[in-house]
This record gives sequence, C-alpha cells and structure tokens, in this order.
Amino acid sequence: MRYQNYKTKTDTDFFTVAFYNIENLFDTKNDLNTLDDDFLPESEKQWTPKRYKKKVFKTGTAISNIGFAQTGKAPTIIGLAEVENLQVVQDLTNSKHLINKDYGIVHFDSPDERGIDVALLYQKKYFEVTHKEAVSLYVEGYEGEVDHTRDILWVSGFLNGEKIHLLVNHWPSRRDGADLTEYKRVAAAERNREIIDKIKDEEGDEAKIIIMGDFNDDPIDNSVKKHLVQTDFYNPMEKLLTRSSGSLSYRGAWNLFDQVIFSNSFHKYEAGKHSFANAKIFDDDFLKIYRGRYKGTPFRTYVGRRYKGGYSDHFPVFIQLKLNK
Repeated sequence: MRYQNYKTKTDTDFFTVAFYNIENLFDTKNDLNTLDDDFLPESEKQWTPKRYKKKVFKTGTAISNIGFAQTGKAPTIIGLAEVENLQVVQDLTNSKHLINKDYGIVHFDSPDERGIDVALLYQKKYFEVTHKEAVSLYVEGYEGEVDHTRDILWVSGFLNGEKIHLLVNHWPSRRDGADLTEYKRVAAAERNREIIDKIKDEEGDEAKIIIMGDFNDDPIDNSVKKHLVQTDFYNPMEKLLTRSSGSLSYRGAWNLFDQVIFSNSFHKYEAGKHSFANAKIFDDDFLKIYRGRYKGTPFRTYVGRRYKGGYSDHFPVFIQLKLNK
C-alpha cells in the first residue's frame, strides 16, 4: 500500500478547506432511478463489494492526509464530487482514517442522470452548520431539452465562531467538446453569482464566501475567469496550473478543473477572524501512478472499463485559513 501518514507538529491556528472529485463513489446496489448500471457486481466493470470497500478505504486515507503536513490535522471542511448517495458518504466518514474525525455531512440527491452528487464534510468541533440548500442549475441541451446536472450545494455556518458561506460545485462536463458545452459552465458560473449577490444583499460586501468544485474548466477559462471570479473574488489556483502540474491529466496535458476560490474579505487581517494563508494541489506520490507512460498522473480507480484499484482520476486541492490572534 503506497500511502503515507505524515507526522508533524499540529498548528492549531491553521485550518484546511479542501475539494476532491473522488471518481465515482458508487455503492453496488441497482438504483432504478439513475443510470448506475456500470457500477454493479454483474456489470462489465465488475464493481463488487470488495472493490467498493477498497475504494472507500483508499479515499478516506487520501482525505485524512490533505493538508496534514502543514497543520497536523485532517481537513476541517472538504467538498466532494461524484458521490452516489448519502450512504456512500456515511461509509466514507466511517472508514478507518476518518471515523475518529467526527465529520458531519451535508448532502442532497441531485437530478443528475447518473445519480452523482456533491457533498460537504465538516469537523463538528470547528464548524457549525446554520443553513444548507441545494440550488438547482437549469441548463438546456442543444435541442432545448433540460440537461439534468448537479445542484450547487450552499452551506452556511460558523467556522470557529466566524460566519462563512460555502458553495460546492460540479459543473457540466466537456464530453461533447469544450467549446460546444462552454455555455453550460457559463450558466453555472452565473448561478453562483446569483447566490453571491443574495448573500451580499443580506450581509454586505464583507461577507466571507468560498466557492469550490470541479468546474470542468481551468482558472483561465472564460466561465471561471470572466463570469465567476470578478473583482470581489480571488482565485489562488490560477498560479498553480503549469505545464507539469494540475489536478488531472488528459492526453498528456494538465488541467486544473478542481479549484477553491474565495472572496477578497479573506485577505483582510482581523483578530478573531480567518485570513487566507496558502493554496496547494495535494499530489503526493501515493496518489500517483509510479511508473510507465503515465507516471506522475493520478492513480485512478478505473481507466475506461479496466479496473486499476487506485484513488481517483483527480488530485484534491485545498486552501488553508489562519485564525488570527
């Protein structure tokens, strides 16, 4: 097993806020309301209970290590993409490396045709939820039909006593071509801005907001840079995408679809409040393919229908917030 648990001095002033697309965390049961047939024991992928348990264990291992080298503790808050239902998230939080973290869960079933949702985990001793809502995203297909996609998960609460808002996203894919599908991700960005405007109308421009997700676009793409990240937000991920690093690799090129973005209010230093400290891609060696043509890229659970037994086709990303004294 090529994973590691870091040992470092706990820095209680720093808190990790992460996002992780965990690549199809499906149970092994047939849901008649969704297209989950690929993830059944009798399917071509042979998604057996043994493979499911291995996936849950490995995902929990990965999550427990995000930001640990810097803070000595698991993520305080983590958004997840590609979970099938509440039960798989509960299995994840009950896995070996997470069960003692006392994670709370926020999850809603979305209208996605495959049945994949987003979710939020939070350590109860640091974060108290006061509001949770699934915000629908209406997108039309090419012939005017409704394109059923993931909701935006809006969670508000108090992090160490300070109110913050979290928006967890998984935007429409590029499957039919990046240019042809761009309008769907622009619509998703604009829907996030509607939520942001609502928050600011109620709390003012200094409201603290974190947007995270798999945007299926890079930080420099139109949907993110123009429609989502305006003058009131900062995207630290824009500096992390290079020719040799990102959160996923496609045809030999790196992308950074997974991002954590925050309002400029996190740049302000104020005693008793949180401010931005740093941002990173969590791409430690145990999450990578270690040899061959694809060395250094994410160690996936599947490549097509071929089972590889890895973690995910994405690396997690995170920011760290400092609680100012």
